[in-house]
Amino acid sequence: MDDRIAWLRAATAPPRRSIVELIDGGVIDAELAALAWLLVEARLPLIVAGLARGTGKTTLFEALLDCLPPTVRRIDLAGVAEDFAWLPEAESLGWRAEGPPAPSAPGRALPITPASAYLVAAELSTHLPVYTWGVAARTLVRAASIGYGIGATMHADRLEDVHDDLRSRDVGCTDDELSYLGLILVVRPERAPDGHVRRRVVAAHYARPVGRDEHGHVQRLPPAVVAARDERTGRLEHFAWGVMPELAIRLGRKAGDLERDLADRAALLERLAGEGVVDVDSVRGAVAGRDRAPRRVH
Repeated sequence: MDDRIAWLRAATAPPRRSIVELIDGGVIDAELAALAWLLVEARLPLIVAGLARGTGKTTLFEALLDCLPPTVRRIDLAGVAEDFAWLPEAESLGWRAEGPPAPSAPGRALPITPASAYLVAAELSTHLPVYTWGVAARTLVRAASIGYGIGATMHADRLEDVHDDLRSRDVGCTDDELSYLGLILVVRPERAPDGHVRRRVVAAHYARPVGRDEHGHVQRLPPAVVAARDERTGRLEHFAWGVMPELAIRLGRKAGDLERDLADRAALLERLAGEGVVDVDSVRGAVAGRDRAPRRVH
């Protein structure tokens, strides 16, 4: 990666926080965090959207990417300097490089496959050189349609805004390509009665990839709402049960096993939050199932 891009990425990155700390702070609850953990671990795409700067979308995004298994390589796109020379399918996905490819960064020279890599854009926008837009953003989204895990943040306040931005003339994604976006979380700042601003997930959607039925007919299903914040109670209501059979098929698992796994993960996250185990390293260790006692932070 270009040194200037790397410096800018480091300079604009917010402080790291664990998903348990975000649960403890009310940004997300344990049930939705457990679902995101399960899907990211399975390399499904993740989009975290928030309209205003400072909504906490990058903080939540990075906390959830800590759920990637150690066998999967995270590859961060180089923003305006990205040439996709390391991506074997780049040309078939519509990317046309200009000029000779830049030297590969360490790790990118290794063979990259959908099963081994998770492609990450710091943000899909034109706001900074470190961000990704245009044909590069379309290439990233198209990579999800051939099995790559992808992740990004976006300036958007609703699922419809995410779709509109990616359908725009600058990017040009089709509805079928957008059906591979996986889990889309919308974060919004809300002012509490005490005057403090809280950053909270207000909606979560699961994009259902276009497929075919047993007769070969194309099946296009709209995105499913898997969680939504109730304005009256301030709590997330959960609807993932409605797509659990579809998720089980996509992940190659039985629906009942998936539901139990989801409940176990939520219980673990709640226990860690209750015990005050919120530091990044300890939570990473618990998520990875490492056999060591988490360090309690007071």
